[in-house]
This record gives sequence, structure tokens and C-alpha cells, in this order.
Amino acid sequence: MTVRRDFQESARCRSDLVIGREELFAGARGQLSSGGSVLLHGPAGIGKSTVLRALAEEYGATARTVLRCSATESESHLPFLALADLLGLVLDEVSPRLPTAQRTALESALTGRGESSLQRDGLALRLAVLSALRALAADGPVLVVADDLQWLDPASAELLGFAARRLEGTPVQLLCAVRTEGQESQEYDRQLRACPPGTLAVRLGPLTRAQVAQLLDHRGHGGLPRSTVREIHRTSGGNPLFALELGRALADSPTPPRPGEPLPVPTSLRALVLSRLDMLSVEARRTLLVASAGARPTPALLHAAGRENAEAECAQAAELGLLATGPDAPAVRFAHPLISAALYAEAPAHERRAAHAALSTAASDPIERARHLALATTGTDPEVAARLAEAAALARDRGAPSVAAQLGLLAARHTPADGGPGPEERRLAAAEDAITAGEVDLARDIAREVLTRASVPAHRVRAWIIVIDTAGHTMAEVDAVFPQALADAGDDPRLLALVHYQLAWRALIVEGDFTEARQAAAHAAELAARGQDRRTELLALAFQAQTETLMGHPEAPRTIKRALREPQDPRVACHHNGAGSARFRWLVMGDQLAEARTTVTALLREVRRRGSVESEVHFLRGLAETELRAGHCGRALDLARDSLRLARDSGIGETASAMLTSLAEASGGDVDRALALAREAVQHAEEDGDQMYLSRALGALGYAQLVAGDPAGTVRSLRRVRSLELGLGITDPARGRWQGDLAEALVRTGEVAEAQDVIDVSREHALRLGRESVLAVLDRSEALVRAARGDREAAVAQLTSAQDRLGKLGYGLEEARAAFALARLRGRGPGAAAFDEAARMFRRCRALPWLRQVEDALAVPGPEPVPDRPEAPAALEVLAAMERQVAALVMEGATNREIAARLFISVKTVEATLTRVYRKLGIRSRVDIVRLAAARRAR
Repeated sequence: MTVRRDFQESARCRSDLVIGREELFAGARGQLSSGGSVLLHGPAGIGKSTVLRALAEEYGATARTVLRCSATESESHLPFLALADLLGLVLDEVSPRLPTAQRTALESALTGRGESSLQRDGLALRLAVLSALRALAADGPVLVVADDLQWLDPASAELLGFAARRLEGTPVQLLCAVRTEGQESQEYDRQLRACPPGTLAVRLGPLTRAQVAQLLDHRGHGGLPRSTVREIHRTSGGNPLFALELGRALADSPTPPRPGEPLPVPTSLRALVLSRLDMLSVEARRTLLVASAGARPTPALLHAAGRENAEAECAQAAELGLLATGPDAPAVRFAHPLISAALYAEAPAHERRAAHAALSTAASDPIERARHLALATTGTDPEVAARLAEAAALARDRGAPSVAAQLGLLAARHTPADGGPGPEERRLAAAEDAITAGEVDLARDIAREVLTRASVPAHRVRAWIIVIDTAGHTMAEVDAVFPQALADAGDDPRLLALVHYQLAWRALIVEGDFTEARQAAAHAAELAARGQDRRTELLALAFQAQTETLMGHPEAPRTIKRALREPQDPRVACHHNGAGSARFRWLVMGDQLAEARTTVTALLREVRRRGSVESEVHFLRGLAETELRAGHCGRALDLARDSLRLARDSGIGETASAMLTSLAEASGGDVDRALALAREAVQHAEEDGDQMYLSRALGALGYAQLVAGDPAGTVRSLRRVRSLELGLGITDPARGRWQGDLAEALVRTGEVAEAQDVIDVSREHALRLGRESVLAVLDRSEALVRAARGDREAAVAQLTSAQDRLGKLGYGLEEARAAFALARLRGRGPGAAAFDEAARMFRRCRALPWLRQVEDALAVPGPEPVPDRPEAPAALEVLAAMERQVAALVMEGATNREIAARLFISVKTVEATLTRVYRKLGIRSRVDIVRLAAARRAR
């Protein structure tokens, strides 16, 4: 397979733009930094040249001499051409330093003056190349950069390999790339043997779907729908060159591909992958076309489709490298997905239709038969449309909403305008399936298309609702839609219920008004009941219940019961905005973690069966949150990362998943990653105008800052949360559980009075709502307040009680945090066993960031604990409680860092407190405090 030069990257390529290769790039960078050599290998178009140029640009600056060559297939027959590229520019520099015989042989080979060959001058040439490289290395490091080693002329390859194997101990490094088609390629083995000893071989594999999306976006093709990007990834097999060519072709195409058809393959790629197609017989080519049209082709299917000699024709294609052979027989598998797409694109339209017609009777699956029938049919046909609609319903029941959406669009295309159901109704059903599948771009496009043609109010309102749904948490961007939707709804209670349900979400997300949201949801439920729309009624009741739960409203339990009352709609029962979700949220906030886990696990299992991507993202977060509350930090982190990956892949729920993953990272993973994710979530929520998730994201940021040792940052973030929730009308402290973290951070920054105020206000609401775990966490925080005020005995008792209650409630991480606080309060002497206990508990939770805090606390040489009955000098009686404690620890000889660790405050707070102590006592330094203590003892 020859890669044309116009496909290759520009000459300059920054390492930070080598997308999807960060890990292997780091490995290659480390090898080069240590003086070693690197061999990059992989199939055509996989990005070897891009990585090679990025590494060469980065490390070329550190070498005195950089020698380059880049071979091509058309020039590989010319002897010594690659050698001339490498040494031609330095020949004058090294020639005088070579023995006469070597100089003569090398000059003859490079300049073409006289005749030179490996047979006649073999030894002299080999030694000349080796001597030339050693001579250059004597003046400074040498970097040899060689791309496309597979096209090196044999003479140059032999000479370079001879020298490379003998360069050990000299500052000469090789950075090379070679094309290989498999992990165990013979070409790779041969090239590696020709490299210096210890060369690092780096194989470049395919990009992930997310990396392909990033690559397309970077190259200016970021406007493609996610469903199209997914198809580009599948067709390209993750090959960046192929993905870019497909993306470019789609961007240039005036019309997108029809539903169910492969992507259009540009002529450039067709020539690239189908160069061997002309060697096939006509009948074998037709057999491969049928295989490319099928979803899961097998020899049996090909026989049923009329290809009588399928096995022999497939064997012929396999010999040419068009089909893969392997243990997965009897499947017919193309060597690369792009071969199948290119072969299909190359075929005339009538031949494609004939292939689909044959498969429409040969396929055993009714969904496949219907799809092939549609692609074999031109124009409208009510019978074909009906079969496609039935197949879409079957796909929906099987949990394949993406397939259902494709079939629905095909059904709409074949539905006559005067048919019933009509084409618009079928398009809307396809759009709703696309939303379920997480293909919001496709759903939005379908709805917009319907709105340009539809005149029936019910169709228009459904289309408006789809437009609103696809906006997600960016509802502020579709504000203009609501008046139009209300106007189209008229006085129809069913249609009005749909619009008012969305208005309830708008009140919550855009306005941040829980009271208005609750009222709008209740009104939507009443309208739906009048219009006998049970599905919308259940959704509205579930939304009302969730709103009341977050508000701490006394009606919440009764509304949840109403939402769970029969008859239920199976589409709502497991919906992420349904009654099951509302009940789960109530269980989590009410400390019923075991039942919450059971509930959300069942919901997750059901939505996965149905293929509902948005609900899956939501319930993955819910399960991760439950595990995090229970102190299973490792499990929570895995679930949260899964949720974030799925959210980013589908473009659904990214802010919420980033927020939850930040909490999980701060508890059981990487704190820097937690901070980055939290800031990302805050930024997205602010950009979207999403008041509800802004407070959650800020809560995650505050927690990550606390774990990172930045109490001042925690205070800034969580003060904003407190202000936002006050404005939103959220009174249930179990919603975000940030109150204890804010109080702890305030103690560390020396703002003890405010910490106590946070605790008092939160405790009042927690007592009213019976939030036992919140009360225990508030007690833990209040113990820190008491310790800061000098009441150590009461602080120890309160911490002990809080730890015991949190353990009984099943909050493993919060229990461990209480144990850690107790250990720090008791100090390193008598508290050594307490530190061990805290470490054991954090280890059990897999709370690695917290475990590192315990290790750091033990690593700091701490002072002996402050006596329970300190005899402070009389002069110190003018100081406040915190000031007296700091002064007393100074008298014990503690450093500022030790005081900060001992009192749960920051070093900056210690410094500020000491400044106040100096001013009140009329002294200038720590030494004066020690003198006051000495004077007191002398009396």
C-alpha cells in the first residue's frame, strides 16, 4: 500500500499536537533523553511520520549534527540514494578524516563519480560509513532521522545497519520509522536487528473514537455530527490518515450519506486501498460487493444471496490481502473496514441495489432484511415503509435505538406523503430513538427538518420538544423555542403538558428557581392527567418529587409515592428523569445506601438493555456516587471514569460527569486531575448558564482544593456554593454535602466564628430532615472548631462519637476522615496508634490522596502534644483562644508548619495569628514569647 506524498503531514509538527500518542510519545522521549535509539513501526497512515517529525524537532535541537533521509517506493531501486541524503551535506566535513581507501569508496558512492558497489567496495564502504558517523560524533551528538525504512535502497539499508550495530559507546542515536502490517511483522524484526543495541521499538496502533474526534476537530472538521464521527472511526479503523480523508470528503460533500449506507469514500482513498481490486475476477468482485453490503457476512449468507462460488472467490480475495484470514471463520472479514467501504463506494448504483435485493431475502434477521429491502428500493412504497417501521420497533425492543433511528429514517423516506402514519411522524419517532441512543445532533437535525414542513400542531410540538431536549443543560440557547411551542400547542392539554414539563426544567436550569420549577412540574402533571398522557404525567411527578427532595420540602415523600403509583409506563420506569431515579435520590440523601445501590444497579441494568445512553450516563454517576458515599473509592472512581468516557463520547451529561469524576479522583485517584475536572465542570456550567450544576461543580472544586491542601481556595469555592444554594432555595444539606468541608476549611484559615455559623445553620436543616450522616459530619467539623478554641477534651469526645456514628451508617470515607482528625488532635506521641488506624481505614477505602495526607503528617517531626492543662503566662491572658494556642505551641518549640498541622490550620494562618500576638503583647519575635514563658517559670 503506497501512501501518496500529498497525504503526508506538514514538515513541522509540535509534540503537543501528536493526538492520541501521548503515552508512547513519552516513552520515546525518555529513550532519546537517555541516549538511546527509537524505531517507530505500524501500518500505512497510522501516524509514524507525524510522531517521527515531532520527536526529531524536539531532539534535533540537542544534537550537533542531524542527518535525515526519507525514502520513497519509486526511488528505492537507486543504489546509495538514502546514503547520499544522509551524508551528502557533511561529506566535505568528514572526508579528510577518513583513510584514503574509505574516502575514495564513499565519495564514489555518494557522487556517482566512478563505479562503486557493495560487491566491489563492500568492506571499504561499510567502514567508511561507520568512520564518518564516529568522526561526526567526535565533535558532538549525532541524530540520524530515517523515515520509511521499508523503501530504503538495499545498499543504503545494508550500510546503515552495519554502522548502527557498531555504534555502541558513541553519541549517535537513530530515530527511524518503518511500515509494518502486524505486531510480529518480519519487516519489523529485520529493521530492529539493523538498529543499535537496546533500540526501543514503539508500535503505533489505531486511535480511539474520542481521539479521532479530537483529530478531526483540530484539522477543521469538528462540525460533523457525533454519529458521523463514530462511523468515520469505524470505517477508518482508527487510522488517522484514513479518518482525515473521510472527514475531508464529508466536509466537502454537499449532501450527507443516506441512512444505512456506508460513508462516501474519496477517490484518493479508493485508489489507496483498492489497488489490488483489478486483479480479482468479475465474479469475485461481485461476491465482495455483496459481502461489503452485508452487516455480518458469512459464506452461508453469500450462498443464500446467489454467490455459488463464494468460498473460492473469497480465498482469491484473501490471497490479495483484501480479506483477513484467521480463527474467526466462517465470518467473511475485510482486512480493513475501509476496503469494504471503498469497494461499496466504487460500485455503480444499480449493482449496489442488486446486492441489497439479494440480501433482503438471504438475511435471516428481520431487521437486516428490512434494511436491505429499503436500500434496494427507489421511491416511495407503503409496504416497504411498513416493514421498515416494524423493524425499527423490533430494534427498539432489542435495545438498539441507534439502529431503530436509521430504520425509522428509511421508513420515512419510503412513506408516501398521504400515507398514515405519515413521513413526518416516522421522522419524529426516529429523532426520539436518536435521543435515546445519545445521537443528539442527528435528532436535532431531524426535528429542524420536520419544522420546515410540518403543519400539524402535534408534529410541530413534538419537534420543538426534541429541539429543547437536545439542548440539554444549555437550555438558555433555545429560549426562543418556548413561545413558538406554546403557540403550536394551543389549548390541547396533552401538548401543553409537554411544553410545561420542559418549562419546569427551564426554571430549574436557567433561572435556578426551585419554587417555580416545582409549580411548573405540578401544572404539567395536571395537564397531562387531563389529556390522559400517563407518560408525561409520570415524568412531571418524578421531576416535582426530585425538586421537592432537593428543597427539603415536606411533600417530597408523598409526591414520590404518587409518581410510583400504577399504572406505570415502562419507558418512564427506568428513565433517568423517572420515578425510579427520584426514589434513588431520596434513598441516597436519606442514608439508605444499601437500598440505593440495589435500586440504581437495577435501573442501570435495564437502561443498558434498552440502549438508552443518556440514562446509562446518569445511572453510572448515581452508582459511582453511592459507592463513594460508602467509602468504596476505587470502585467509585472506575464507575465515574466510565460515565465520563460515555458522556464525552455521546456529548450528553459532560458537566455532571466531570463533576462527579472530580469528587472520585479527589477521594481515590489523582488530585490534580480532580482539580482540572472540577474547573472544567465549573466553566461549562457557567457557559451554559446552568445554575443547578454550577453549585455542584463548585462543591466538587472546593472538596478537591481541601484534599490538595488549599483551604483558602476551598473557602472561596464553597462560599459561592452557600450563596448559590441560598438563592436557589435549596435547604437540604444532603444534596451537596459541602457544609462540613467549608467549616473545616474555615477553621484552617482561622475563621472559626464563620465555621460555627455554617455548622449551626446546616444542623438546623439536617435535624428537621433527619439527615443523620450530615449531622455526624457536622459534629466532626464542630470538634475542629472546639479544638481551635482550646477545648481539646470536648473535641476528642465529639470526634470519637462522630466516627462511631459514621461507621454505623456505612460512610467509610467520612469515618476514616474522622479517625484522621482524631489522630492529628491527639498528636504523634500518644496518637501514633490513631494514625495507624486512620491509615488502615483510608487503605481499606482505597482513598489514596487521604492516605498520602496521613503519611505526610507522620513524616513531619511533630512537637509533643499540648498538655491538657497548659499553664500560660499571665501576659497571654489578653490573647484570644486561637492566639493562646499558637503561642503555647511556640513555647513548646514547634515550627509554624508543625503548629499548622497540629491545629488544622494553614501556615499562612499561623503567620497571621503570630503577627497579632506580637502586636498585643508588644513584642517582636518568637524568641520574646519563649522569654515570657521562661520568666513565668522562674517565678
